Order: sequence, then C-alpha cells, then structure tokens
Amino acid sequence: MAASSAATARRILVVDDSRVQRKILASQIARAGHDVIEASSAEEALEICRAGAPDLVISDWMMSGMSGLDFCRSLRALPSDSYVYFILLTSKTETAEVALGLDIGADDFLTKPVSGDELRARIVAGERILRMERELKDKNRLLETTLGKLQLLYDSIDRDLIEARKLQQSLVRERFRRFGPAEVTLLLRPSGHVGGDLVGFFQIAEGRIGVFSIDVSGHGITSALMTARLAGFLSGNTPEQNLALVPAERGYGARPPGELAGLLNRIVLREMQTETYFTLAYADIDLVTGRVGLVQAGHPHPAVQRRDGRVEFVGAGGLPIGLIECAGYETTELALAPGDRLFLMSDGISEAPGPDGGQLGPGGLAEILTACRNLRGDAFMASLMMRLEACSDGEFPDDVSGALIEFVGRAQP
Repeated sequence: MAASSAATARRILVVDDSRVQRKILASQIARAGHDVIEASSAEEALEICRAGAPDLVISDWMMSGMSGLDFCRSLRALPSDSYVYFILLTSKTETAEVALGLDIGADDFLTKPVSGDELRARIVAGERILRMERELKDKNRLLETTLGKLQLLYDSIDRDLIEARKLQQSLVRERFRRFGPAEVTLLLRPSGHVGGDLVGFFQIAEGRIGVFSIDVSGHGITSALMTARLAGFLSGNTPEQNLALVPAERGYGARPPGELAGLLNRIVLREMQTETYFTLAYADIDLVTGRVGLVQAGHPHPAVQRRDGRVEFVGAGGLPIGLIECAGYETTELALAPGDRLFLMSDGISEAPGPDGGQLGPGGLAEILTACRNLRGDAFMASLMMRLEACSDGEFPDDVSGALIEFVGRAQP
C-alpha cells in the first residue's frame, strides 16, 4: 500500500504493555504515513489524551493495571471537540465479549496476531469515519453560523413587525363613536403581528355616516401595506382623498356604495398592479331616515338584528375587489328602525371554529347575536370574542374584525 500523503496523515496512539508489540504496530503505522505516539499503559495513554486527543487509538485489551476496555470507557468520558476512533486489539473471539466492547465505545476490533494489511485497512476504515465526522462538524459549524445570522435577521424583522403592528393599530384611531342616534363600535384583532383586516367609519355629512369592513387576501406585510393604502382611500380625516366622498355645493356628498366598489376595483387592477385582492362590506347610513345603502364585495353577508331579536343576513354577494376588471357591484337598500343594529364582519368571524368543531357560519353567528341581544358596544364585542375564543383555544387562524352599528333612535331633521 502506498504511503498516505501529509494532508491525510493521522495522529495515532498505540497502547500496549508489550514493548515489542508496540514497536511492530508503530512501524507498520509509520510506513503508512501517519504520526505515531506510544504508551506503555492505559493510565499513560489517558494522560496523553487529556493533553491532546489523537485521531485514532489502537489499544490492547488485556494489560496490567487498567484494561483496554476500561481505558476506552474513560476516554469516552473525557470532554472532546472531536471524535476519537478506537480499535481494540484482542485474542477474544466470543460474540458476547465483542458486543461488550462495542457497547463500551470501541469502534472496531483486531485479532492478534495482527496482519499489517488488515491493520492498514482498519485504519483506512477509521479515516473514512473521521473524515465524515469532520465534514459533518464543519457543516454544523457553518449551519450554526448561518442560523445565528438568521436569528439576528429574524430579531430585526420581529422588532420591525412589532412596530408595524402598532402603526397598523393606529389606523383605527377610534374604536367607538356616537353619531347622534347611532353608535359605532369597532373590533380589530390580527392573527399575527400584522394582518389584512381593516374596519373604520367616517362622517359623510350631518346625519350621515359611512362604515366599512375590509379583508385583504393573505396575511403579513403585503396585506398590511394594502390595508394602509386602503385606509387612506376611506379616511375621515382627509375627506378630499376619501373615494367614498364627492364634492358638493356644501361640503361633500356620497358616492353610491356599488359605484365605490367599482372605483376601488379599477384602482387596484390598473394602478396598484398587485396580485393581492380584498373583500369589502361598506354601508352608507342615513341617520335621519334609517336608510342604508350597502355593497358586499366578496365579504361575508352583513347581519341585521332587529329590535325584537330577529337576525337577517343581507347583501347581494359580489366578487372580491381586484380580481376581475369588468366586475359589477350592486347597492343593496335596507332600512334600520330604532333598536335595530347592523354588524359587518370579516370571515375571521364567520369562518371561526364553532361549538361543533365546524365553522361558525351564519347560524352560529345568529345564535351569538341572539344570546348577546341585550349587550351593546364594547360589551357585545367582548362577549363575542369570549365565545369565539372558547371554541378556538384562543388561537385564531385568521384576523378577526367587525363593525357594529347600533341605531338607537332617529335624528331630528
């Protein structure tokens, strides 16, 4: 066999209380191009290993003092950054003895008298194991470094998302407002750091308000950015930018809900050019007459609860906004009487787990509305969330949002 190159030379420790046997083994190993260290006892070998672990150990089993088996056990107990391949020299051939050695930590066996070719072959086999161990260690080290960098990146993103959540929550500056004969209460709970749901309200004119519920497709940053853009389109603080409003002789008038949905659809498809779409329920409410103009674009059917507790689901359905350019949207007309209320919600509520394990659905929502008919505003929203959490162990698969409009009496013209 040709001598190993310096690049593959291993540091091999030969342990035997027979000087002659050590010299024979050391000579054979040196001819293969490896560095050889000799120890006349297991105790001496253990001190050498404590000072610096070799790559391979070839140790006799039977020695005066500590046996080769005990030496192997003690070696495996030493702290080490690298693996030491251990070969036991033995005249034992019983299966039980060999099994004991393997169980203690030996990797291979050589039977005396040792053939030079077999010795070198066993060393080559050990080198393969050590090479794989070194490669695995290098890859693990690279993986740890990469994971460390990824953790730093994740921590940075996580901090940014926490701040983004605060900013997104600030899009809903008011969760409750009284508009004369009507009260509006909002609920917004993202399922992650940031979400794609948005609810809000604005005053169209004296005695007239707009209330909306939006659910952007997907979750995370892209959806959150879309909700931020849509918040600007329906802002009550900047009426000149609110697409639901149109200039009038005195202040602003309202764009019909169906027309608003069509306008938003064109803007998303032509200007934003994004694969993200959203669903919408928007109500234009006249607080003098109780008349409501409603558009439902892919959103769950809004619920109307009458004063006597009856629950109706309204809306003409319709396609989500941002999918098809030629989509048409209808305005549904309905009327609210004193004591009635209108509930706009995202599918995070309608598709939340119900008591039977399936989706809550219209039936489950109607039951909640009926059970909570005497609760108003924040008390109703808190009870709704408590009931939803009871069926989902507090973990929601989707963002949860809703807008509750309670018509408590007619305004004076």
